[in-house]
Amino acid sequence: MSQEGLRVIFAGTPDFAAQHLQALLDSPHQVVAVYSQPDRPAGRGRKLTASPVKALALEHAIEVQQPLSLKDAEAQQVLASYNADIMVVVAYGLLLPQVILDTPPLGCINVHGSLLPRWRGAAPIQRAILAGDAMSGVTVMQMEAGLDTGPMLLKAQISIAPIDTSASLYEKLAVLGCNSLVEALDGLQSAGLTAQVQDNAAANYAAKLTKAEGAIDWHQSAQQISLQVRGLNPWPVAYSDWQDSRLRIWMAHAIDTSSNQPAGTLVALDKTGLEVACGTGHLKITQLQWPGGKALIQSELMNLKQKMPLGGAFTSLMVEK
Repeated sequence: MSQEGLRVIFAGTPDFAAQHLQALLDSPHQVVAVYSQPDRPAGRGRKLTASPVKALALEHAIEVQQPLSLKDAEAQQVLASYNADIMVVVAYGLLLPQVILDTPPLGCINVHGSLLPRWRGAAPIQRAILAGDAMSGVTVMQMEAGLDTGPMLLKAQISIAPIDTSASLYEKLAVLGCNSLVEALDGLQSAGLTAQVQDNAAANYAAKLTKAEGAIDWHQSAQQISLQVRGLNPWPVAYSDWQDSRLRIWMAHAIDTSSNQPAGTLVALDKTGLEVACGTGHLKITQLQWPGGKALIQSELMNLKQKMPLGGAFTSLMVEK
């Protein structure tokens, strides 16, 4: 490939996307423009705040566009004026009409946080953990009109560790995605990549998360609840009610033991955490947050003995909207 690399338009918004933009800035490829969502109110003062992608682009004196839509002719003409070879899209947040997909000679490519065609859609990282998948990864694909349906240019996979949360897997996939993106661009420039059509019959959908999914049903198995806790960390976080208080459960794992106690009963509380009876097995809670307080780590949970006597029980009667 030439030293100059490809002329790239980059479109993305959150930190995950900003990490990919940084990888492009560190590569031989030339980022000629950046597209990001409009500034949003953030923080206590609700001050308009630039996205991580916009902030990084401005640090490097790259022109930033923030259209509300790419469907109008003027926005399409602006994008075409950059004469980019390719457009890279990572967690952008706007649909690209067909005219945009067809504008760069090499089209538009996307970095998606799953091993497509598994987990198309909005929450692939969380859904992989919630489903108990052993593997995850990233797919660099050629974009088309369908949702994550385009031909696959490159896939890279990693194991999901038994202690992985959505947050930790997110960080691993960000690194994997950055490397894969640059590798894919290099391959496209040298014409060394062959796109592979997805098997639609093997596809499933990673629906957006809701707060209601955090409600724990203690009649489920400890293993299933453990996946729920890990998959919903850092948002919306699994929760259960203890008397009149809603407790957020940040970390937990299943242990291979059982008892005749009703589901939800607190059967042990020591320096290793809280042990709760489930439909099958017990759940060991190692990080828990009381309303209005900080998240308590394993060594601090002993302090809850007064509030949480053994034999008491969790419930999940109220569901957050």
